This record gives sequence, C-alpha cells and structure tokens, in this order.
Amino acid sequence: MRHRKRGRKLSRTGSHRRALLRSLAAALFQHESITTTVPKAKEARPFIERLITISKRGTLVSRRIVASRLQDEPLAKKCCEVFAPRYADRPGGYTRIIRLAKRRIGDASPLCLLELVDKVQKEKPKKKGKK
Repeated sequence: MRHRKRGRKLSRTGSHRRALLRSLAAALFQHESITTTVPKAKEARPFIERLITISKRGTLVSRRIVASRLQDEPLAKKCCEVFAPRYADRPGGYTRIIRLAKRRIGDASPLCLLELVDKVQKEKPKKKGKK
C-alpha cells in the first residue's frame, strides 16, 4: 500500500526527477507557458508554486533558496524581481493546467499547457495588408 507516499515517480530516479522539475520550472519562468504531459505538469505545479511563494518573502535568504532549487541565478533573480511583485496579493494558485485535445505523436500521451495565471501577453506586430 502507498499510504502517506506522495508524488509521482514518472519512471525516473530521484536525481533525474529533481532535474526534470528544475528544468520544467526554469522553462516556465523563462517562457511563462509550456506544453508538457499531464502527469509532469501535475507534479511540477507544487514545486513551481512553492518557489514563487518563497520568492515573495523578498529576503536574501529566500533569493538564495530559489537559486539553489533552480540552479540558475538569472532565473532566480527574475523570479524574485518579476513574479514576486506580480503575485504579491495572490495567496497561491499561480499556475494553470489546461488540457489540450492533441496527444503526443510518439506514444499518444495526453498533453497540457502549463502556464502562469497572470502572464503578460506579448503584442504581435500588425501585418500590413494589400492596398
């Protein structure tokens, strides 16, 4: 029985799983929206939300904790300077999982979109039509 055993193994060793979560969090902080499989997104969500909550404290110790968990100093700086003020008044729930209709080509596993809730929309340049 799996009583009091939390988390998914994702068919990986512990170190591989930690590296996966770090890379998913780094990609999400960099692009603010990523496409991944549903189990990976569900496993990455608490990790990412905990990082944002820690960065909201605004202390040097919290910045160092985020940097040690992400293993990327510029992304830790972005997390503390961009995302912490953005979610200062929100008490959690910084990410959203949207299931996609399409499936992955190789093994047909269900895909989803993992994104930050209040992500900044980039303006697309207007195309000039024919006159």
